[in-house]
Amino acid sequence: MTRAYNFCAGPATLPEEVLKQARDEMLDWQGTGMSVMEMSHRSDEFVSIAKTAEQDLRDLAGVPDDYAVLFMQGGASSQFATVPLNLMAADATADYVNTGIWSKKAIAEARRFGNVNVVASSEDANFINVPDQSEWQCSPDAAYLHYTPNETIGGLEFDFVPETGSVPLVADYSSTMLSRPIDVSKFGLIYAGAQKNIGPSGLVVVIVRKDLLGNARKETPTMMNYQVMADNDSMYNTPSTYSWYLAGLVFKWLKAQGGVEAMGKINQRKAGKLYDFVDANDFYANPIEPRFRSWMNVPFTLADDALNGDFLKGADARGLLNLKGHRSVGGMRASIYNAMPEAGVDALIDYMAEFARERG
Repeated sequence: MTRAYNFCAGPATLPEEVLKQARDEMLDWQGTGMSVMEMSHRSDEFVSIAKTAEQDLRDLAGVPDDYAVLFMQGGASSQFATVPLNLMAADATADYVNTGIWSKKAIAEARRFGNVNVVASSEDANFINVPDQSEWQCSPDAAYLHYTPNETIGGLEFDFVPETGSVPLVADYSSTMLSRPIDVSKFGLIYAGAQKNIGPSGLVVVIVRKDLLGNARKETPTMMNYQVMADNDSMYNTPSTYSWYLAGLVFKWLKAQGGVEAMGKINQRKAGKLYDFVDANDFYANPIEPRFRSWMNVPFTLADDALNGDFLKGADARGLLNLKGHRSVGGMRASIYNAMPEAGVDALIDYMAEFARERG
């Protein structure tokens, strides 16, 4: 069997070694005679899986002891409501930075629960850059400041972590979590949908400073209350056990690759190769200011949109899958998360060069 190179933005490609291990353990996990997906989440076996996964994530991300790590159901979109319900009182204001479609969705959801102050926006510039923080109009008493470090659809990425003083910093790290080192201590809360760099969809990881727990509004649903999740080790109800297990395998795989420091070097090299090719070839273009180009999601357009269909057909024939850009942006998009091998990026560049020669 030949594996394709899957450039999907999410659910994204998973490490082949992880998939093979899951296959081998599908019917019988470590001599139990059961699949992980059949286990009770209260069993000693699954509790050991869960605890190991949490510790490995703490090791990889450098999570301090005064932070809780939660494995919650749903994706990052569910956190758009969960964050304000837990961190913003009904009469409070939360600051948000608008740098793309996911920022806009988070802002729209937060406005259902309280006052939102959009401190800065690059929408007028068609989201090709990040407004300089010196220009942000922040609220002095904000409940928190929320931003999206990487806009998956537009391919825009912050090259800095905002400084917020005593205001808790909240970040949607769905598409960049574990792709490079981060200083967790700079954040009040980080959330990340799993289906990019962590595992399969259906799971979201939340890393929250413990002093921010216990402030949920009374109308907060029990399943969205961070304190309840923390008090019950993310098992107040039956969690997404198999997704949690697979995330744990990904964490082990990342450790075997040298951790996030090593992955960061690889990811920077992969993205650099692709951007260098796009910039050097008149047939392709990327709209994002170079300083803010994403390492994880590389959008590009062809010189003639009429050729898009032929490009995608040829890519599919070569096992280069899911390169069509998001419907709101158009063009192409190559998502090159941790599990995308460098050989996949090389194969894409080779095809792009061939297509440009033949159709340019």
